[in-house]
Amino acid sequence: MAIAESPDHFPLTSGISCADALADRSPLLVRHGWIRMRLRSILKKRRGFEGRGRGIDHQRWPNRYFEKLGLFCLLDARETEIASLRNGANC
Repeated sequence: MAIAESPDHFPLTSGISCADALADRSPLLVRHGWIRMRLRSILKKRRGFEGRGRGIDHQRWPNRYFEKLGLFCLLDARETEIASLRNGANC
């Protein structure tokens, strides 16, 4: 049997799809939250304060602030990918 004909060569046909792989958003939420906290910490340090970006820093620099700067958002990318998979795109 040639490699192209081997059923093991196509793992996505064995019951898992790209949409299933993207379904769990908790790892992305953790990374997204950490990245935003780190960005807030950097902005806080530039203003002369110490510590991590927490509490009032969320009001000073909400997620909207980072969106306006055009920063990449993992959660938006995930939603776009899932929508394209639902519309028939391939992985």
